[in-house]
Amino acid sequence: MTKVDVVRAEMVKAMKAGDKERKNALSMLLSALKNATIDKRSDLTEEEADVIVRKEIKQTQETLDTTPAERTEIIEECKFRIAVYEEFVPKMMEADAIEAVIKETLAELGIDAPTVKDKGKIMKVLMPKVKGKADGKLVNQLLSGMFV
Repeated sequence: MTKVDVVRAEMVKAMKAGDKERKNALSMLLSALKNATIDKRSDLTEEEADVIVRKEIKQTQETLDTTPAERTEIIEECKFRIAVYEEFVPKMMEADAIEAVIKETLAELGIDAPTVKDKGKIMKVLMPKVKGKADGKLVNQLLSGMFV
């Protein structure tokens, strides 16, 4: 089953259960996935679908961050949508797992004491290993913390 099929099945369950908020959140996610499929003109791969879901999470988080505190109904809706969307993406790597991949990459490149000059070379090898599994900002922060 593709991600679109899974989201559609969950939306049908929510409709049958009478869970209007969940149905609305899933409907928005399904719409984003369908639009990406139309834009690509073929079915999405699992990784591409995960990217779309993460993009929706990020956009909803940005809405949440910019919403004034007195708009509690919008804040609650955004938090609920993020919780629903997170059901459909694999868990992101934790900091210690990312550090292990960074150390593995440094060993692979033969770099004992990384410097800022090595950053481009390290990131070029490192990012394909963690793409879609780890937050790029966190990877960058952890790598920058290792510079001599």
